[in-house]
Amino acid sequence: MLGIKVICVGRLKEQFYSDAAAEYIKRLGAFCKLELEELPESRLPVNPSPADMESALSQEADRIELRLPSNSAIIALCVEGTMLDSEQLSQLLQKFASLGKSRLCFIIGGSLGLHDRIKQRADFCLSMSRMTFPHHLARVMLFEQLYRGFKISEGSKYHK
Repeated sequence: MLGIKVICVGRLKEQFYSDAAAEYIKRLGAFCKLELEELPESRLPVNPSPADMESALSQEADRIELRLPSNSAIIALCVEGTMLDSEQLSQLLQKFASLGKSRLCFIIGGSLGLHDRIKQRADFCLSMSRMTFPHHLARVMLFEQLYRGFKISEGSKYHK
């Protein structure tokens, strides 16, 4: 069974995000072994300078790198990544599996995004949209799209 680790910078605070994420985590259990790891977001002053933001992103990258599983395909979520439709995401999951990658690691940054060294280390950079979403919503959207991708692969009517 495919292993998927999702590393998220920041914790879900709103109950509605937690409920939605929990529902998709439950559904994904039929298709993969899912592991979720939440990392703390770096604290910033009220009016952070570019240097403050760079330092925060670098600290978050350090924490992310310590938790990257070995022998896994790394997929970073970032606005400048490649946009895929649901079928293409399903194909990407299948492609990594066919290449012998039994473990995938998706990374969702915090409110500042991801440090460039995480994006450069990634095997694939995925963009959900050119629009800006709260990173907490991006987590729910990723879980739903992973579920949809597995349902597409099995030929289910979930994806219309």
